[in-house]
Order: sequence, then structure tokens, then C-alpha cells
Amino acid sequence: MRATAVRRTALAASAAALALLATACGGTSDADKKDDKDAAGGSSSAPKAPAKALTAAELEKATLAQGDVKGRKVTKAGPADEVPADGVTVDKEACLPVAHAMYGVAQKGSVATTKRKVIDEPKAGGKKSLEDLADGEAEDAFKAAFDLTSTFVALNSYEGTAGPDAFAALKKAAADCAGGFTATVAGTPTKVASIAEEKVTGGDEAAAWTVTSEDDGDKAPFKLVALRKEGAVATFFSFNLAAAGGDVTFEVPAEVVAAQDKKLA
Repeated sequence: MRATAVRRTALAASAAALALLATACGGTSDADKKDDKDAAGGSSSAPKAPAKALTAAELEKATLAQGDVKGRKVTKAGPADEVPADGVTVDKEACLPVAHAMYGVAQKGSVATTKRKVIDEPKAGGKKSLEDLADGEAEDAFKAAFDLTSTFVALNSYEGTAGPDAFAALKKAAADCAGGFTATVAGTPTKVASIAEEKVTGGDEAAAWTVTSEDDGDKAPFKLVALRKEGAVATFFSFNLAAAGGDVTFEVPAEVVAAQDKKLA
């Protein structure tokens, strides 16, 4: 693919990425302290007793911070990342849990929420300027500049069985909506062309998918992950701009998921 084609695809994908990654929703409040328990990674097992929710303060301590993920910059989401929960609509009601996960919206029963942005640090490159690079080298350098993964992480604390219920609802919605749907936020529609299951492990249970969006015929892959540890559920929504060009394969953000899993242990 020529650099101009890569640029054109990247710009189209960027518009979709901004619509999907630049918004999120959540709230915070206090709840009871939870007991720590160990669980098998990646298993599908609801707690034997209703989980006590992490308080807002406890959830903040369990949330990713700068330095927790090697090679990534971690920052708090800001006011620009906020949308009301009722601001996300879908053309297929069964797909709403997926749309909520994409935008970081907490489900019923949530008592506290934190949100973070995790972005790959730029890779160390050569010292040559673009003018000094051959055509092939310039194209590779251009692609490498966009080969960075951004992940929006929403961590929600749920009371009782609401955490396992929210996780189960997301898994069911992802399966039911594998053929796609359209989500609308602030009047802007985003078409999801397909949802395909991926592999991931962690927490009491975890699940992952590739969510492919489509805009005027241009498709862009996203990665969606859900991780539950007792009453806490984290969702991860990732985008890699270079992957939109079709020449770069980007994976589920396993290191980010593992880091969050560790902090919840």
C-alpha cells in the first residue's frame, strides 16, 4: 500500500476511532468494603455469595496508574470523555450491552466507576529524516508512526450479583449481535459490521472480541475485552490506527488486561 493510501485509510479510521474512543460514561459513589479472594484466571464462575462492592476510594486504588503497564502511558479520562448513559442508543436493543462496553458505560448496580486511557509509548526509531529515506523506508516509517494502540479502560464496582450479571449480559449480547448493529452517540451513528470472539484470560472470568466498524466501506478493527474479579468489572476498548490500513495486525491488549487483573487481585 502506498503512503498516500495509508494516509487516506488512516484518516477515515481516525474519524471512527474518535467517535468510539473519545467518549465514555460513568459515575462514582461510596459502598461497602469487599473481601479479597483468589480465583482461577479466565474461568466462568459467579461468586458463591453476593459480592460486596469496592468503595470509590478502594476502586481508585485498584485502577491502573502510570507505571503499571510497561511501555504505556496511563492517564485519567477527563470531562470530554463523559456522555450520559442514556446518550448511547442502538438499532437493536439486544446489542446495547456491547455499545455500553464500547463507550465505558456502567450497567445497573454499579456503585463506583473509574476511567483511564492507556496509550502505547512511541517506538524508538531511526535518526533519518523523511527526506533521507528511500520510498520503501518512508512508507514503513509512516506506518510505524501510526502503529500505536490506544485503550480506554472503564472499571466498575458492582453490588451483589450485579457484576456477574453485567458480564453475562455482555457475553450474550456479543454473541447475539455477531452480525453487527449501529450505535449512536450525540447524534453520530457508528456502524458495527461484525463481532468475533477472541481469546483472553484473567480474573474470575474474562472474554474478548474483535469489533469491526465500517464507515463508507472502510473497515477498522477494534478490540473489546471484559474482565470480572468478584464484584468489579473492567472493560477495555482498543484501537490501532495502523491496523486500519490492513498491513498491521494488532492483538488484544493482553498486557494492559494483565496489569488491571493484578491490581484487582
